[in-house]
Amino acid sequence: MKAIAFRQHGGPEVLEMTELSTPEPRAREVRVKVKAVALNHLDVWVRKGWAGLRLEMPHVLGSDVAGVIDAVGAEVSDLKPGLEVLVNPGLSCGACERCLSGEDALCRSYAILGEHVRGGYAEYVCVPRQNILPKPKALSFEESACLPLTFLTAWHMLMTRAQLRPGETVLIHAAGSGVGSAGVQIAKLAGAKVIATASTPEKLEKAKALGADHVINYAQADFLEEVKKLTSRRLVDVVFEHVGASTWDKSVLCLPKGGRLVTCGATTGPDVKLDLRVLFYKSISLLGSTMGSKGELFRILELVEAGKLKPVMDRVLPLSHAAEAHGLLTDRKSFGNVVLTP
Repeated sequence: MKAIAFRQHGGPEVLEMTELSTPEPRAREVRVKVKAVALNHLDVWVRKGWAGLRLEMPHVLGSDVAGVIDAVGAEVSDLKPGLEVLVNPGLSCGACERCLSGEDALCRSYAILGEHVRGGYAEYVCVPRQNILPKPKALSFEESACLPLTFLTAWHMLMTRAQLRPGETVLIHAAGSGVGSAGVQIAKLAGAKVIATASTPEKLEKAKALGADHVINYAQADFLEEVKKLTSRRLVDVVFEHVGASTWDKSVLCLPKGGRLVTCGATTGPDVKLDLRVLFYKSISLLGSTMGSKGELFRILELVEAGKLKPVMDRVLPLSHAAEAHGLLTDRKSFGNVVLTP
């Protein structure tokens, strides 16, 4: 099969079109013919690499896959070739206490498609049967691919970890990103007042269209000072953080007593400082979050089918343009997901 892969970590130039053996599904696996794969910042981080990351080379990126079942393993009896499907990218053992409690993201063997194992920048990908969901009927393959990682991550951050409640105020950083654009919609659906940040007037307008009550151009204004103005210095109940070092200090200062900060990423760097006196005196909560449970994605898809949540797609490019697509993410030139089609 054709695939975009890299043989060493580095810049977008390490991505190359190559031929790999078409994977064969194991007994409890399903092989999906990829129709669309959406990009995430995770793809950029894995391509660059980090200390301790060990991958089988050549490595294939791509967590968010929509496609058609091509073949099933010997022990898969409820799915047939030809079914249009969506892939949940979270992989876990399915047998431990965490998995059986619906907390599979906390499984000791948890992995993400495209990060720890070969993903969807290819014509075919094999995943466990439990990672297969029906594709929303009203959406294209390209639109559907924008859903799994971004919406599952944002949902778990806001609804499960931060326990966002109606009437609360939430600050959503980088609303132009895939997870940020999902976060705006989920927070609004939960009945919260949403303050969203972005770097251009165009992105701010799109954030408003998704439901943001107030927007801040972080490239032109101090978002902390703007939050104080917008809230009459009451600050925000929840900060939706995934930017990292460049926003961390002021994100913490945006919290009042009892506020919560939930984070899933570190796009601008992982090294931050924290004044412990602020932590304990203000009784704030700092919450880490990675992906979410397989069960949560079912609820998300119900809301998508009902028209209450919608994927945000920036553009579609051919798989051979993967390096260009990575550049759009790193240069912050996209709003929502960039999608590749084989």
